[in-house]
Amino acid sequence: MDTHNSQITPDQARAARALVEVSLENIAQTAGLEPGQIHGFEYGHHSIDAASTERLQRALEHYGAVFIPEDEKRGVGVRLKHNASKARSLKRWENEGGPVAADDI
Repeated sequence: MDTHNSQITPDQARAARALVEVSLENIAQTAGLEPGQIHGFEYGHHSIDAASTERLQRALEHYGAVFIPEDEKRGVGVRLKHNASKARSLKRWENEGGPVAADDI
């Protein structure tokens, strides 16, 4: 599924961040944005440009969010990449120690 056909909505961004349980500061750092920019976008106080929205979406996807585009039957949405059992296992594995490195999770 290509999730980059349209821009994510502020509601999707706010819901995705809650689902992946990542702080505003961590998402901002990953996306290369200021925490205030993201917070303002999530709550509709201001908009961000298309490039920033794309970086925010990719950062949220990095942490496990999957964005669901609108179709003729349903509106936009967001869900977790992994089910609850898999997510618990991943969190447990990440706490095992060892050197910090990039991964594809």
